[in-house]
Amino acid sequence: MLRSSQPLTGPNRKRCREDEMLLGAVLDEGERGFIIDTRSAQAAKQARMTGGGTEPKSSYPQWKRLHRPLERGRPLQESFIKLVEACNDASINMDRWLSRLESSRWLSHVKAALSTACLAAQCMDREEASVLVHGAEGTDTTLLVTALAQVILDPSCRTLGGFQGLLEREWIEAGHPFHLRCARSAYSHARLKQEAPLFLLFLDCVWQLSRQFPFSLEFSERLLLTLFDNAYASAYGTFLCNNEKERRESTHSLWAWLNQPGEKKKYLNPLYSHNALVIWPSVEPQSIQLWQGLFFRWIRSSQYLDEAWAEIQRLLEGN
Repeated sequence: MLRSSQPLTGPNRKRCREDEMLLGAVLDEGERGFIIDTRSAQAAKQARMTGGGTEPKSSYPQWKRLHRPLERGRPLQESFIKLVEACNDASINMDRWLSRLESSRWLSHVKAALSTACLAAQCMDREEASVLVHGAEGTDTTLLVTALAQVILDPSCRTLGGFQGLLEREWIEAGHPFHLRCARSAYSHARLKQEAPLFLLFLDCVWQLSRQFPFSLEFSERLLLTLFDNAYASAYGTFLCNNEKERRESTHSLWAWLNQPGEKKKYLNPLYSHNALVIWPSVEPQSIQLWQGLFFRWIRSSQYLDEAWAEIQRLLEGN
């Protein structure tokens, strides 16, 4: 699996011999690869006017381009805001609540992200093909797809340590602009152009995987909630700034704190059992559920759920 930003073909359809040679070197003679573009075909075509574009078929004959558009900017942020507002409105009845949930389109974004990640995983696992994923800059929906595909395919990415490594590699070192994307919460009246909850969408998708495969992920929902909290407000430097260059200042690492023996056990899934198989999630409407542990966390008490997990942990330790 490879990831990149869009090719800079521009309106004159410029070629880059080095790029062509690089992608050509990935495939042996007779092999084929897939380019998954997270923009619509129309958006990719329009990008030529500002210097971007797509890979011309004539220059990349062994690669087949697939467009799977994913929202990454203002529409995604607005969807997040609408969902949070609906969750906080205690005055609406069930029909009105379901209508507002649907109109927020948040679960549609979750489904689209999982579907695209499954496509990338299927190309690699079932077609045994190489896959290149990119959108525009390659630091938003690109990372969403590549990171999710690895959780689906690779059991090591479903361990606590492996998942931390995945986040470090696919989000932090790859340059997801956390400062710009997570500058405000859904409660802010500001509507900043660069805001978008891409990382939250990724965490939600991982939660969907953990719910559908409750024994296959070594970490619990508590870790995902902690990561969400630290992406928006943190005493640690792991999610600060927009790239590694800006993050050079010496700060304390979130991972160092999480991996302390006394802390680490709080984030483990007591039901975990190593699963070497690929986990294929269902994206049917009845399979995608609202992450109540996050969106209702300040409305509904988690006391009974926490007590249940503690009891499970106690019984497993007793055995």
